[in-house]
Amino acid sequence: MKMGRALIIGCGGVASVAINKCCQNSEVFEEICIASRTKSKCDTLKEKLESITKTKITTAKLDADDVNQLVKLIESYKPDVVLNLALPYQDLTIMDACLATKTHYIDTANYEPLDTAKFEYKWQWAYREKFEKAGITALLGCGFDPGVTGVFSAYAMKHYFDEIHYIDILDANAGDHGYPFATNFNPEINIREVTANGSYWDNGDWIETEPMEIKRIYNFPEIGNKDMYLLHHEELESLALNIKGIKRIRFFMTFGQSYLTHLKCLENVGMTSIEPIEFEGKMIVPLQFLKAVLPDPASLGPRTKGKTNIGCIFTGVKDGKTVHYYVYNVCDHQECYCEVGSQAISYTTGVPAMIGTMLVMNGSWRKPGVYNVEEFDPDPFMDALNKWGLPWQGTFNPTLVD
Repeated sequence: MKMGRALIIGCGGVASVAINKCCQNSEVFEEICIASRTKSKCDTLKEKLESITKTKITTAKLDADDVNQLVKLIESYKPDVVLNLALPYQDLTIMDACLATKTHYIDTANYEPLDTAKFEYKWQWAYREKFEKAGITALLGCGFDPGVTGVFSAYAMKHYFDEIHYIDILDANAGDHGYPFATNFNPEINIREVTANGSYWDNGDWIETEPMEIKRIYNFPEIGNKDMYLLHHEELESLALNIKGIKRIRFFMTFGQSYLTHLKCLENVGMTSIEPIEFEGKMIVPLQFLKAVLPDPASLGPRTKGKTNIGCIFTGVKDGKTVHYYVYNVCDHQECYCEVGSQAISYTTGVPAMIGTMLVMNGSWRKPGVYNVEEFDPDPFMDALNKWGLPWQGTFNPTLVD
């Protein structure tokens, strides 16, 4: 097994899980450097982990908005890969630094401009030719959704279908943290995502919907009946291009009534706005202020009980016959907390981030250019999910979403 050195940018909830998993996988991750604006967080995590891992850990202070700082750190540390677990707003500066230093790049969320709340792949796909010429790989969206949902799609396509016509991605969180209102990942990103218009891919067109306009109830394995709502999600964009025969792709996420009521109230009073306003002589963004007063998602781990279920339902054809296939993972919040000190939302993103980084580092998923996960062989990733804490299950007799 090829060993290597990874630079991991970010030290929040997802990064903490990915770093824990890299340290469990010290056969591959011989050395890691954890870099963040708040170096003390990196140092605390290093202290916690270095007595229980063979992985050599170093830390660095870094402003990921600054390409020069990024280049300087990459040149001095000389990593085989850069794993970007910072904010989506910083994807392009980190990609620029990887290009300048000819270093492989991995992230979990696509670029989002700070001022428009519009997340799509066009900015990063524009780097394809540059990464090809540099001879390096950029692996985009290697979390769970996007990420594992793309791997599930590629796996279904490879093994069970000649064409896939319909994909429904279902993301259910039945965890209870006990707060009246909190978000399970970065509040700013979470609320921007949920309050945006929904959309889905249908016969070559994007059909736009009002936020939370389309609701379904689904009986999730190990979780039960949950209300789920259609959202726009970035993997719809890449799967529409990369999955043969596709006619429609939708993404649904579950929300409890308390969450939706609080969110509507906050929206009505302007607290979810990203338009700067003047307050006591300073310009502030209401959503960023709201983020500051909400519970830190990283603090939810010890309080959160219950499970997540994230998966994909496929309908298509094989040898002229209709096939339905549902593949999913169930993850337990408390088990995640006992293992790595996080809740399942961070866990389900952090584990795939480590796996994708491992596959780029060991050469299994490596070709010059910019790619989404479904463009690589899914089998080594699917095996690794079972090995590293996200075992999946499949059925050919699923309940379909109408």
